Amino acid sequence: MANFNPQHSEGKVASAIEEQTAKLPSDVFLWASIASMGVSLTLKCLGKKHTALFVGQWAAPFLLLGIYNKIVKVEGHD
Repeated sequence: MANFNPQHSEGKVASAIEEQTAKLPSDVFLWASIASMGVSLTLKCLGKKHTALFVGQWAAPFLLLGIYNKIVKVEGHD
């Protein structure tokens, strides 16, 4: 459902980003999240505690980007 209220329209940059990211398959973000957890585990096993924590925190943003991507695909953009 498109938003026809001119007070709530997206800017040019947001529209361009949404148009490009909508082309990505949704599972890209899921695999990126799983990969970040795997890399984090590997780093933890190698004794790089701080780097492992840093990389491990990427999982949630990847999943949120996936949700955003799915919403843009389903609802569309302005």
